[in-house]
Amino acid sequence: MSEQVLAVASDASRSRRGVAAAREPDAIDRRLINALQGDFPLTATPFADVAATLGLAETEVIARIRSMLDDRVLTRFGPMFQIERMGGAFCLAAMAVPEAEWGAVVEAVNAFAEVAHNYRREHRLNMWFVLATERPEGISDVARRIEAVTGLQVRLFPKEREYFVEMKLEA
Repeated sequence: MSEQVLAVASDASRSRRGVAAAREPDAIDRRLINALQGDFPLTATPFADVAATLGLAETEVIARIRSMLDDRVLTRFGPMFQIERMGGAFCLAAMAVPEAEWGAVVEAVNAFAEVAHNYRREHRLNMWFVLATERPEGISDVARRIEAVTGLQVRLFPKEREYFVEMKLEA
């Protein structure tokens, strides 16, 4: 049941990608965010296990995660995989987006399920995002489809070397 609740929340929030958070996380949200990074329990009842460590009810943990996804406090909740080991690919991509077209291009790019981590930068290439596909050849396919929809060139920056840096952010 817990997984279904989060899947629904994740699917609902996916349509609002690129939108700023609707609220600030409260103290309990912050504790929950900190607890969810890294050592998420791989058990039959992971949300109950997290709840027990925080002195909360399982239903509250699930409701708070759903609320943070819906309110864009969290943009994603899920595992990180080494996609290449499963036959897929990641690629950093960038675009030069005219200011007048920014909003429409953000919506168009973020509508692709293969797009993650879309950020605005102060540079000629002002939109940077990650493409993740099931097959390596999918990267160029998605880039071409984004170009067709936006009319803008997608520049691809494939990974040359991988480094592991476990990054946990204090909420």
